[in-house]
Amino acid sequence: MKFQLLADKNLGKKHDCLVLGVCQKTGLLAEDIPLDDKLAALIKSLHKAGDIKGKAGETLLVPVADSSLTDRLLLVGIGESAPAEAKIWRKAVRAAAQALNKTPAKTALVALAQVPVKERDGEWAVTQLTMELGNAQYRYDQTKSKKAPPLSLKSVGIAAPTGSTKKSLDQALQAGQAISAGMSVTRELGNLPGNICTPSYLAQRATEMGLKYKSLKVKALTEKQMERLGMGSLLSVGHGSDQESRLIVIEHKGTTKANSRPYCLVGKGITFDTGGISLKPGLGMDEMKFDMCGAASVIGTMTAVAELNLPINVVAVIAAAENMPSGRATKPGDIVTSMSGKTIEILNTDAEGRLVLCDALTYAERFKPKTVIDVATLTGAAVATFGDVNTAMLSNHDPLADELFKIGQTTLDTVWRLPMSDEYQALLDSNFADIANIGGPKAGTITAACFLSRFTEKFQWAHLDIAGTAWFGGALKGATGRPVPLLVEYLRQQKA
Repeated sequence: MKFQLLADKNLGKKHDCLVLGVCQKTGLLAEDIPLDDKLAALIKSLHKAGDIKGKAGETLLVPVADSSLTDRLLLVGIGESAPAEAKIWRKAVRAAAQALNKTPAKTALVALAQVPVKERDGEWAVTQLTMELGNAQYRYDQTKSKKAPPLSLKSVGIAAPTGSTKKSLDQALQAGQAISAGMSVTRELGNLPGNICTPSYLAQRATEMGLKYKSLKVKALTEKQMERLGMGSLLSVGHGSDQESRLIVIEHKGTTKANSRPYCLVGKGITFDTGGISLKPGLGMDEMKFDMCGAASVIGTMTAVAELNLPINVVAVIAAAENMPSGRATKPGDIVTSMSGKTIEILNTDAEGRLVLCDALTYAERFKPKTVIDVATLTGAAVATFGDVNTAMLSNHDPLADELFKIGQTTLDTVWRLPMSDEYQALLDSNFADIANIGGPKAGTITAACFLSRFTEKFQWAHLDIAGTAWFGGALKGATGRPVPLLVEYLRQQKA
């Protein structure tokens, strides 16, 4: 879909659909749109009659005759008053995007970025609006015999908010498009079934990215190469599978500045998780295809990084494996040696994500990264704690954690920090190895991060447990694309 910022005289151009915000208290919020008297009177009468009350997310589609501006109006409720709360504004934008996609309109003018939002500027509104409109166009049909019919909407003009430069708004528009593209990649990979999206498939998709974007360099390590590096922990997870594990490395070279250290993203890519010998219950196990959403979000983020050609260096390290039970599978009580040299007693083979991540984190040391953020669907405890609202965050570096928290609040891709004090580390003690891979029934999200922290002592690190936020279950089952908005915005704010 094509996006374009429109201002001044370009706002008078006719579109198939005109999207306007309506407030409960004050009515129409479109002072800069050149409405004729007839159109303005129609909107006022609809609001006065209660056809559109202005409640957040409420929509009303109205055919319009003999208008020089549009053939139809899509009115969307912004809430009680303006400036609107950011989350309420986003709710309205999402409702408008869904309603717009149901119309036959091929072109639309959307005047929602002009609606004032508390503690947010015009650039934020343009990025969020573009991202949400693009994200709403995503459809999954790769494994369906009947493909989804293409959406009618092909071009969207965004009424530019005042008070910002054209350059800054153009950059905001580009960011929104890139984030939307990254989220679509993430969602598509997450939604694919485990018999298609294998470790080798992830490596193939990454390799294709390297061919598409000049800034990217991609390599995928085989099991033999990982053996030579001593990645006994990562390799132990895939022992029971017929699918070979892979370590995928994607490097974005955005600057030629000498000695510019990269920012590093590490993704958990368990393409299907049965739990291994510690077999999961059958109910809901189909959702374990989503256990690679950490890897998917890292690949999606790198897509956005390449689209924007960010002027920094970024490295993604993705640990991909399939966790299956078989005669070759790792058993509870087995002891493996990680790339770091630390030995690990595997008390539960269903705590496999940390086993692949620890070797990926050790591998990341060679890049001498400025910061490392790992992303993983790691613990059910994160779901129990935060549901699908906040991503759990733990870190060994307060400034990094504070920065991610603030960016989460701004982007509405929110994270919440949990403690990781030394008292929790003792829960990982083992009588037979340097460390156990689980810490017992208490504080599961924290002890999982404590395990990872043993492999992050040489860099500034944050851990994002997206087990609750990476996908929805039930009738809305599907990958969400989080935390791509958070990660992209974090990287956009960094310097070489």
